[in-house]
Amino acid sequence: MQKQCTNCGTTFKISEKDTSFYNQVSPVFGTEKVEMPLPKKCPDCRQQQRLSFRNERRLFRRKCDLSGENIVSMYPADAPFPVYSTESWWSDKWDARNFAQDIDFSRPFFEQLHELYLQVPRLQNVGSSDMKKMNSEYVNYAGWNKNCYLIFDSDYNEECCYSNVIKHSKYCLDCSYVSQSQFCHDCVDCSNSYELKSCQRCNNCSNSSYLFNCIGCQNCAFCCNLTNQKYCLWNKQLTKDEYHNNLNEIIQSGTPEEITKQFAEFTLTYPRKYCSILQSEDCSGDYISNAQRCTTCFNVGDAQDLQYCDSVYRAKDCMDVSSFGEKIERVSNSGTIGHGCFGVHFSYDCVTSCSDLFYCLQCHQTKNSFGCVGFRSGNYCILNKQYTKEDYDELVPKIVKHMQSTEEWGEYFPVRMSPFAYNETVAQEYFPMTKEEVLARNWKWRDATDDIPKVEKTIPAAQLPHSIQNIPDDILNWAITCETTGRPFLVTKQELSFYRNIQIPVPHFHPDERHRKRIALRNPRKLWKRKCDTCGKDIQSTYDPDRHETVYCEECYLKEMY
Repeated sequence: MQKQCTNCGTTFKISEKDTSFYNQVSPVFGTEKVEMPLPKKCPDCRQQQRLSFRNERRLFRRKCDLSGENIVSMYPADAPFPVYSTESWWSDKWDARNFAQDIDFSRPFFEQLHELYLQVPRLQNVGSSDMKKMNSEYVNYAGWNKNCYLIFDSDYNEECCYSNVIKHSKYCLDCSYVSQSQFCHDCVDCSNSYELKSCQRCNNCSNSSYLFNCIGCQNCAFCCNLTNQKYCLWNKQLTKDEYHNNLNEIIQSGTPEEITKQFAEFTLTYPRKYCSILQSEDCSGDYISNAQRCTTCFNVGDAQDLQYCDSVYRAKDCMDVSSFGEKIERVSNSGTIGHGCFGVHFSYDCVTSCSDLFYCLQCHQTKNSFGCVGFRSGNYCILNKQYTKEDYDELVPKIVKHMQSTEEWGEYFPVRMSPFAYNETVAQEYFPMTKEEVLARNWKWRDATDDIPKVEKTIPAAQLPHSIQNIPDDILNWAITCETTGRPFLVTKQELSFYRNIQIPVPHFHPDERHRKRIALRNPRKLWKRKCDTCGKDIQSTYDPDRHETVYCEECYLKEMY
């Protein structure tokens, strides 16, 4: 079935698999089955809408509206709703049921839900409750981290900074999508590695720099598509002494930016696999591992029967889910759902043993509820009001019929309901828009403002000494202005120690600009139809046919590699 997106106007397909899923998850209230509607928007617009509610990286200093203590939060001080510290939010000093309201069938449902959403206290950040105790206050969507600073969507790390989506790692800085690794810097999509610098798509590598798509390599640099090699430079085998002597000459021959550009041009001479799909069957998308029957999915692992999902792990029978999985099943059109959730639909930030929820926000250990906000344990509630099972089963179908009449049923929360400005959210990374475009849609925009640091000296990044050995301790009292954006940033003591330990220069770019550069290295969340550049086979790839890379199907790529 072909449909036209009501948002962007593009044509998209509703498959038999999609229709079967919606029929499978259609709920029953009492004896009445409520049909799940087919989507009106294309998969990209649905993802954009979900991501517009997720602010991972923008943090603010403010006070807890219950205790008055100073906190670091993803919500600014001028937010139009109360924000509580983690300790206050989980305390028994307040109850979400105190904000209960009756359904009004004369008004749109989203309008009523938004009013409730503006009253119920928000949790300062998303993460484990020990962030302050473990010296990891400046993190978000992150848990069980120790001595970490400005890491996001990351868990079980120590001594890590300026990174996102890093897991079970230590002493990593400026990394994205890195796991089980130590002493890595400026790495993207690497795992089980030690002391890597500026590497991408590497596994089980160590003591190396500037690698792309390498496995099991040690003491290699400026190499691409290598497996189990030592002392290779530009994909050529050298002796140990030759390797170190030539590597030092290259590192000293130009700035990090010039060397990075030279390496990027070198990698274009080697073929790329059409997508990064490992140990999986019947899957399409990118960055998929240990999965079966996952369609148009990105950053997915240990999953079965998913459609249009991103950043989801350990999930089954889900559609249109953005983050984060961990034992979820039969979830649709929702964001940030995880830790044992079942049957959650059109909801956001509902985690830890939630089930049979519809249009709920920031709920925990809650089930059989509709349009609730901020519950820590609830059952048979509507707009935070308690009902009996019988009354709940009778009222919900009436609400659905009302939402059908207002064309709200089956739609995700409107972007205008998001507590964040569009450019503060992950949506801006994958669906970038200008300020004018955002405001034209009546969405929110927040211009970035930097606190002017109280420092002894401000220095343009271009004037920094090239060698870390020439950087004085006094740099901790300087503000550095980014070469690209002109935004000031500081170097922390923890950071400086890291740079000296692995002998790399102080960065010339603001942390936000470094993050933008890393994300730009990953392929977009979009599939193009193209042909294998060697055998001509039809493939679906995240490499746009207009790009310069040579792209192979899996069979041709494996022949090339092995």
